[in-house]
Amino acid sequence: MASAARLDSDRRRGRIWGPLHGIPVLVKDNIATDDQMQTTAGSLALVNSKVAADAVVAERLRAAGAVILGKANLGEWANFRGFNPLGFYGWTARGGATHNPYLLSYTAFGSSSGSGVGTAANLCAAAVGTETDGSIVGPSNANLVVGLKPTLGLVSQSGIIPISHNQDTAGPMGRTVTDVAVLLGVLQSPFGSAAGQPLPGDYTQFLNRGALNGARIGVDRRFVDGYDVYGFPGDSDTLPFFQQALDAMTALGATLVDTDTGDYLSYFGDEFTALLFEFKVHIADYLAGLSHTGMRTLADLIAFNHRHCPVELLYYGQELFEMSESTSGDLTDPVYLSARANALSSAQRGIDNALAADNLDAIVAPHLANTTAPAVSGYPSLALPIGITAAGKPAGMLMYSTFLREAQLIGFAYDLEQELNARQQPQLLGAVADPDNAGLCGTAKPPEVFKGKAHLPHGRLFL
Repeated sequence: MASAARLDSDRRRGRIWGPLHGIPVLVKDNIATDDQMQTTAGSLALVNSKVAADAVVAERLRAAGAVILGKANLGEWANFRGFNPLGFYGWTARGGATHNPYLLSYTAFGSSSGSGVGTAANLCAAAVGTETDGSIVGPSNANLVVGLKPTLGLVSQSGIIPISHNQDTAGPMGRTVTDVAVLLGVLQSPFGSAAGQPLPGDYTQFLNRGALNGARIGVDRRFVDGYDVYGFPGDSDTLPFFQQALDAMTALGATLVDTDTGDYLSYFGDEFTALLFEFKVHIADYLAGLSHTGMRTLADLIAFNHRHCPVELLYYGQELFEMSESTSGDLTDPVYLSARANALSSAQRGIDNALAADNLDAIVAPHLANTTAPAVSGYPSLALPIGITAAGKPAGMLMYSTFLREAQLIGFAYDLEQELNARQQPQLLGAVADPDNAGLCGTAKPPEVFKGKAHLPHGRLFL
């Protein structure tokens, strides 16, 4: 309230801090804020710990005049703790369950579930999420909001609780493409391969009708024809909206070309292996920067969850923690280096070859089908609302391209958004269907051990 009052006073005096002056936003609870708010990744293990400083993302929001309302709930530890029940991705011991405001029985998705739901339910003007694989674009498509997973390196990772510095990025989530364009300009803080590149200072300049006229758009046909394999189970009822969106793109002057960016299942195991190695190292580095906590290693977090099993392991376990802990924790390990190199080259080659072979400007896929290729490659991906089923389930589209093509994606998405006008207010239909207590406490279950071949019961990560 004090921040809002100060900003209101400055506005009356003619002082405008930036493009978000007085705008209320939420940030995901893995983004550090050096204030009275907690930064916990949803875990009770980090309650009352102190961060050294604001994350760069939080610094930039404040400098632009935003009012950070609070921390949005998420999948605990950004969904990298255990084998949660399919679709139950927005639960934390600290925050409870996150529910989809359109259809309460449908998944809110994750891990940036609170950022998506908060935006969709009009609890904030926009929000910041984070993604390792699918966790911005997934909750956006599931909650009928726009989300943009930027190129790796466009937005600073500093002060964000990590899974992997080789895939993690924060990104904007909003009700409209315009909101996302404004927020991306504020969040932009390049490092690594994005540093020194010519970048737009303001992405709203690309919000133009006619952007699709003359564009060549690839339709990643593998994920349309094989949606039952690659999509979220039970979501094939969203496919007619994808076809309607394709028809609208054609009507707007785009040329659609069937293309194939490859089968991410062929390198998913390598991605997973790399993440298991990286998390053990990167989370220890993050914990070392905290004060007022005894949590210093992944082993400390595992032990905390055992001690607090009835509240932390209520619905699912910590198998991913245990598998990560059982790796060597050595990022020079040949097993790790081979896995990361193969996953990265396969993902980048798949997208870049498709773009080059068919002279494409961007590629599209339905709903929640292909988050992995853009995530592993480090390339941008945008989620766009395209409709809502008769039962009230949101339907979305994925748009992706190559290194630093955010501007093009924003232009194409804006043109299609204006044509479709798919945004609707949520109606809280249906009933909540949370799982039962998993009954894990008091059992003598052996820890999960990484055996050099990654496996997930659902075959997907949404991190």
